[in-house]
Amino acid sequence: MTDTSSDKLIRAAERFLGKGERALTDLEREVLEQAIGKKALALDTSAVFDEKSTFGQRLADAVASFGGSWSFLIGFGAVLAAWVGGNLVLAQSAPDPYPFIFLNLLLSMLAAVQAPIIMMSQNRQAAKDRLVTSHDYECNLKAEIEIMALHDKVDQLRNDDLKHLIAKQQEQIELLTKLVETHVAKAGTGESK
Repeated sequence: MTDTSSDKLIRAAERFLGKGERALTDLEREVLEQAIGKKALALDTSAVFDEKSTFGQRLADAVASFGGSWSFLIGFGAVLAAWVGGNLVLAQSAPDPYPFIFLNLLLSMLAAVQAPIIMMSQNRQAAKDRLVTSHDYECNLKAEIEIMALHDKVDQLRNDDLKHLIAKQQEQIELLTKLVETHVAKAGTGESK
């Protein structure tokens, strides 16, 4: 009698997950099939996620990455210092004299544009984290199933060894019994060694 993959899946679901085949989620079914088929589950989730990203998403990530760097802070501080210093030095003929209304407008526009870009990048990072977490769950589930299967194999080997040992022990008892019976029979007839 050969097991079909469906029979193996049903038995594995009941044995390892305590569920019937119909109660399995798609993820559990996939992991069980991979465990039964001895297939690897490893996956570079970052590469998979990055392959699906659009140009705009990659641009948002780059802007958020640069906007949160020391290079941006130092460069932005230098530009602000130059703007304020230049307008203070030029005093009356300055393009943006004190209180720097045009500078405030530029800073507000920068904040208005930068905030949604950073939020887009954070949303993508959250989606990436969910993908990684889901894949970690798959790997952990498969590892648990594999460990349970190894326990079953070790238990079966131990049981087989015990059965073999008991059979050998029974043979030895039978041989010893025959030997004792022969010795008693010889002693009863008066035969010596």
